[in-house]
Amino acid sequence: MGDELMDYQSEYMSKRCTPQQAVQLIRDGDWVDYTQGITFPQLLDEALAERTGELADVKIRCMFCLKRPQILEKDPHSVSFTYHTWHSSQIDRRDVNEGRAYFAPIQYSHLAEYYRRGMAPVDVVMMTVSPMDRHGNFSFACNPSATQGALDAADRIIVEVNPNLPEAYGLGGDFIHISDIDAIVESDVPVLMAPNPPVQEIDKKIAAWLLPYLKDGMTLQIGVGGIPNALGMLIADSDLKDLGMHTEYLSDGCLKLYEAGKITNRRKELLPGKGVYGTCAGSTELYDFVDHNRALLSAPIEYVNHVDQIRQLNQFVSINGCLAVDLYGQVCSESAGLRHISGSGGQVDFISGAFWSPHGQAFLTMPSTYTDRQGIVHSRIQPFFSHGDIVTTVRAIAPCIVTEYGIAELEGRTTWQRAEALIAIAHPDFRESLIRAAEAQHIWRASNKR
Repeated sequence: MGDELMDYQSEYMSKRCTPQQAVQLIRDGDWVDYTQGITFPQLLDEALAERTGELADVKIRCMFCLKRPQILEKDPHSVSFTYHTWHSSQIDRRDVNEGRAYFAPIQYSHLAEYYRRGMAPVDVVMMTVSPMDRHGNFSFACNPSATQGALDAADRIIVEVNPNLPEAYGLGGDFIHISDIDAIVESDVPVLMAPNPPVQEIDKKIAAWLLPYLKDGMTLQIGVGGIPNALGMLIADSDLKDLGMHTEYLSDGCLKLYEAGKITNRRKELLPGKGVYGTCAGSTELYDFVDHNRALLSAPIEYVNHVDQIRQLNQFVSINGCLAVDLYGQVCSESAGLRHISGSGGQVDFISGAFWSPHGQAFLTMPSTYTDRQGIVHSRIQPFFSHGDIVTTVRAIAPCIVTEYGIAELEGRTTWQRAEALIAIAHPDFRESLIRAAEAQHIWRASNKR
């Protein structure tokens, strides 16, 4: 054992270098992957940005970026670098909408295979990892996501080793061995955190409609934002017990449920006793909770989001957000017209999985209205999409839609039934105009309630 440890340390020292030396591995025309969230390579990104003007046509990819890349700061006119995102964070959004970055649509559960099959070419992966263990392995912290797929396809791998990252236990696709690494950079920068939106009054109203649908022993998948946080507060104060977690994204909203003793994972049919997640970002408190916690299990997104796993959970409940719905049941979760907002994430994966869970349910939540920059109020329930809104969930699989006015159950419903259900949860100020639109679109029965 001692000799092996010495060998790994020797190899470590031979591959250790400065960030500036490491990024010399990047060549003109390369596709470089920064992975996602907390494994974003902060020092390597800064060093690569210093090569602005020297390199040509280098394409960078990231996902749910928690810090604006320096390659955008130092190369605002894309002289050397072109930036892409698989899923936009608030930080990415402005760059995409102003033409400094580009969005790549994906089905999240397929992403690792995009890499492996060459659909998403990758020459270099640069990512942050936890320190090497005595077996020569570096952990992906709490971010397996689709990382293994990128590593499998990459020609060169550079890691930024940071002892501040939480160390998570994983099901697979959660570590890399030193023998597969080309260069090692040491770092001590603070771990990147994800914003935790405050709970608004409207979030509480929407969450209150969901509470009666939740049962003891169910397994939850919840997204991020004010509504999941509000729901977490309601569940924490409820009589619900023995909940499970099988979620794409582990956030502070889930942490609240653990702290309240609501999530135990005891009654889960798949990996009982373990809370399963595919990626994690949030507060320092969340990272402390994840660190060396055997009650949690990170797993690749291709596992977490796959219908074959979700259907094994008897009472799987998926709760995510959306931006707009039309009267046919088409759901937009990625854009406001042509203005890009986020990405599809695992929404379709979890809607499909919830359908095949024996007692599963899926909900998409949104406030009934939004106010534009001119102060004009608009309905999020629209007659039809016509201004470039991106359809994330097609009408054939649209689940329950929730606003502060109630829940519209769409599965198996006809066009006129959908129109009636959606108009009933629209803001009262827009219901009459929506009825007139439904009549003009021939999806309103004469006998429907007005």
